[in-house]
Amino acid sequence: MALLSPRNRSNLVRELQSSLLAKVGIVLVVAILLMAVFAPVIAPYNPSAQDTSRAQLPPVGLTTTEQTTTLVDGEMQTVETSVTGTMKHPLGTDGLGRDMLSRAIYGARTSLMVALSVMLISAVVGSAVGLSAGYYGGRIDDSLMRIVDVILAFPSLIVTLSLVGVMGNVAIQVPDPVVALGFAEGMPATATLPATITLAIASTGWVWIARIARGEAMSVANEDYVRAARTTGLSHRQTILKHVLPNSATAIIVLATIQVATIIIIESSLSFLGFSGTNLSWGFDIALGRDYLASSWWIAIVPGVMIVIAVVGINLVGDWLRDALDPGVDQGGAG
Repeated sequence: MALLSPRNRSNLVRELQSSLLAKVGIVLVVAILLMAVFAPVIAPYNPSAQDTSRAQLPPVGLTTTEQTTTLVDGEMQTVETSVTGTMKHPLGTDGLGRDMLSRAIYGARTSLMVALSVMLISAVVGSAVGLSAGYYGGRIDDSLMRIVDVILAFPSLIVTLSLVGVMGNVAIQVPDPVVALGFAEGMPATATLPATITLAIASTGWVWIARIARGEAMSVANEDYVRAARTTGLSHRQTILKHVLPNSATAIIVLATIQVATIIIIESSLSFLGFSGTNLSWGFDIALGRDYLASSWWIAIVPGVMIVIAVVGINLVGDWLRDALDPGVDQGGAG
């Protein structure tokens, strides 16, 4: 069952060829994905390795001045020392001497694992609920949509924080195949998936896809080809999978893609607040960098720039998909 028709695939190619922003978005997204997948090979250092002797080193090409107080001839004197960034740590180091480039690369892994997991859960649950409501109508539609309305009545961040508070910081350790195969010695052997955050965000993110899927299902449920499918003896489930879903898939794909950017922002916000369950996260590093903004601004700026790059890239890809597949889809979010 092909979710995209030849016409849609042709529209994607044509829109990509004519849109510079779409190409930029794809390059950014592919770069972030490669960073996440091959983090142990790309990262120059173990992102958790501490070395206080190299703490707060500036990015390459920048020079900072450190003031230290020492005892000289019985008197306390302030000595200024200039520190210049080098290629050994292109993006500098944090307050514990951890390499910021390595932490930025591994932070991409955490954000994308959460975002893609939430997108998958939301797409499956939202599509099932929305297509069922739109196809069957009547009491089933009313019951399912009232559940959606109740969830939409609460701010998603508040719901997410409440679930995190109830469930605690549960994290799943995923073995890293790159390290297991011996291609990156000295790197973390596992990647951490913040399970609580993933389930908490997904618990509200699916409602947006459900609304879109319902509208698409309602528009095709009474089409002649759907009625013909019923007369041939196909069950309702088979009719939904073979006819309703393929004709609703484009809108669902577009919205799910756009949601990824919102999920990354929510995940970073929760990590910033300390709910991530891992210390390898862009939001976690921004929180650590708050105490160093006056002296070592790059500790907070580097992960912040990575979030901006990822979100901009995903939104550009989402705009490309929307323009090519379904211009009528409004940009929604995870809440």
